[in-house]
Amino acid sequence: MTTIPATLIVVDDDPEICELLADYLGRHGYRVFTADGAQALHSLRAEHTPDLLIVDLMLPGDDGFTICRDVRKHSDVPIIMLTASADETDRILGLELGADDYLGKPFNPRELLARIKAVLRRTRSVPPALPAGQARWVSFGNWQLDRMTRELIDLQGERAALSGADFQLLQVFLEHPAKVLTRDDLYALTRGRDAPPLDRSIDVHVCRLRQRLGEDAQHSQLIRTVRGAGYVLTAQVDALT
Repeated sequence: MTTIPATLIVVDDDPEICELLADYLGRHGYRVFTADGAQALHSLRAEHTPDLLIVDLMLPGDDGFTICRDVRKHSDVPIIMLTASADETDRILGLELGADDYLGKPFNPRELLARIKAVLRRTRSVPPALPAGQARWVSFGNWQLDRMTRELIDLQGERAALSGADFQLLQVFLEHPAKVLTRDDLYALTRGRDAPPLDRSIDVHVCRLRQRLGEDAQHSQLIRTVRGAGYVLTAQVDALT
């Protein structure tokens, strides 16, 4: 059986980086296209959408923040940010806008390849079984999760698609209800690697997931902060048949 290669779009205004990544990632089995911001958004609205976007934050015109924001309005395609900025605020803002991972410039292409594989593995993999058994539908609090379509359903039946990172983080909480999970636990369970020193991206992802669940950090009832320890999902989790 022939495996269809994943399609990547590299959004960067540096021709040398675009050429380098197109050649390197192409040799590792990916279909790679390069684009500026406007071209990337046009491609996402075309019939054949990519499997992953690699977006430089510091673009002229529509910068990476604008692209992340616009993409998340209509697509949950995974996004890896590239940033030359040493300012942690830029990375946090990118994650808040919906990016799945980030990598600082200059970077080793092998590390980017590993990040791509990890993100695609997370977003394509079949979710692991919950303690209640393998079930498409899971209920918790005032929400249901459709694990096949990766959509949240509220009490009124309204559906909202989750990005790959939000879905994976919610899955981890649903698999470990009433258990305090440290930031290192959450990082390892969602990304498959240890967290870098002083990395706070998990806090950003938790904040974003809370917002998707209609809560804020100060008054969250579903995902509570355990000071000095981590986070805990307080709701009962039930598999629906």
